[in-house]
Amino acid sequence: MNELKGLINEPVKSYEIGSEERSSLKKRYDELSSNEIEIPIIINGKKIITGDIGRCVMPHNHQYTLAKYHKADKDLAFQAIESSLESWNEWSRTDLDFRIDIFCRAAKLLAGKWRDTINAATMLNQSKNAFQAEIDAACELIDFFNFNALYAKNIHNKQELISPTGMKNSLEYRPLEGFIFAITPFNFTSIAGNLPTAPAIMGNVSIWKPASSAVYACYFLMELLKEAGLPDGVINFLPGSGSTVGDPILNHPSLAGVHFTGSTNTFNHIWKTIGSNIGQYKTYPRIVGETGGKDYCLAHESCDIDILVTAMVRGAFEYQGQKCSAMSRAYIPKSLWPEVKEKFISEVKTIKVGSPKDFTNFMNAVIDKSAFDTISEYIQFAKKHDDAEIITGGNYDDSLGYFIDPTTILTTDPQFKTMKEEIFGPVLTIYLYDTDKWNETIRLVDTTSEYGLTGCIIASDDEIIKQTTKKLTHSAGNFYINDKPTGAVVGQQPFGGSRASGTNDKAGSELNLLRWVSVRTIKENFEPPKNYRYPFLEKE
Repeated sequence: MNELKGLINEPVKSYEIGSEERSSLKKRYDELSSNEIEIPIIINGKKIITGDIGRCVMPHNHQYTLAKYHKADKDLAFQAIESSLESWNEWSRTDLDFRIDIFCRAAKLLAGKWRDTINAATMLNQSKNAFQAEIDAACELIDFFNFNALYAKNIHNKQELISPTGMKNSLEYRPLEGFIFAITPFNFTSIAGNLPTAPAIMGNVSIWKPASSAVYACYFLMELLKEAGLPDGVINFLPGSGSTVGDPILNHPSLAGVHFTGSTNTFNHIWKTIGSNIGQYKTYPRIVGETGGKDYCLAHESCDIDILVTAMVRGAFEYQGQKCSAMSRAYIPKSLWPEVKEKFISEVKTIKVGSPKDFTNFMNAVIDKSAFDTISEYIQFAKKHDDAEIITGGNYDDSLGYFIDPTTILTTDPQFKTMKEEIFGPVLTIYLYDTDKWNETIRLVDTTSEYGLTGCIIASDDEIIKQTTKKLTHSAGNFYINDKPTGAVVGQQPFGGSRASGTNDKAGSELNLLRWVSVRTIKENFEPPKNYRYPFLEKE
């Protein structure tokens, strides 16, 4: 890790009252919101108009259209494939330093002139408050660009081979043979930017299908990458429906890999499709995916209650709980509950919900009508059952925007529906356990959900922390001690989980980039034999 000493994470701007960044971001927010744009498909640098239109809207004001984007059809998917393969011929042979320079320039552009645009676009189309947009769209993506550049260099410099006298052994880190299909989610602009670019920095080409509900910021990222000097065709931008775009791409013999973040069901479909076609691919495709989560908080009776309450509020309700790492279930000792309940409810009552234009709003809108309906159905389910009680929130309204209040369910059933299933919204379910059933509760935490993404323990007892960390080894790919289960930082907490949460290939580390190379071993013999006969063959 010595190589990392010279590189630091991008500092997070506070956007406090009176700051220059606050006024600058507000100005850009107003500029973008007052100008509807048209977003094309981009293949080999050419902007393509199809007339098959989708809308980019403000989730907090869903009658307002930010942009109209053109959807790709199957013919354009094949065109993108052809363009990618043509670009691969040159891009895969480019010098590593050349590729690194492009993405380092992209990081500088995002840290400077593009920062307000990308942040404001994320606030508008994904309904993130200024701080959530800053840590995501600006800081994390800047970190992905910078750290991935460093990781790529570190990987290429790794030559941990033995070379006996008379020979030289070396490793060559080749790009994969074919193209990468990058399928990106709505909830993080940084992830959307990283999924096509992480393979690209290793010499691969990507076809990028952004989430239909978050095309807006992704389009601006394409423009940023062009300004940074990324050659045409290295990343082709293909908004459209998953089935229309995905089927011809997933079935193509030159598919070299899939870089995915999204639902577990969609990822399973992708995996099955690749499996059924396995005999027709030129190589075995690399399948890298981060999917769902049912992330937990386990509180011990030794915990600091203020730490616990803060972790619950931030972990469950930041960005409306639309993080795959968001706290969705909490296990709290009955002995602590009266004090925890009082402080928690008091804090939640102070949360304001509304447009991100108002910087005093902690929460904003959920992403779209489908999400709103799904989340509200879970809330209605809880209201109808005797073994559940709504102790905060429970209200929702989509007349202007897709707004849902921060909702907390208290259940007497550890297997209650909202303790087990991913909701992906501002809904936290709490189960109270007897303090003498600590070990049983640990088993509940480990076995209740099919997922294994993130989790946290809040405790002051060091021995309890040590034992629990070990017992919950497979429950979470990112495990947090005395902190909320969200907020992984590139280079600090590589992110990913297993079980139904994905392949755990750890975005934000070298481990992810290693998935996008195929290693060749090269042996150079300086003293090659000139006769096939070995000494043992000689006559006695």
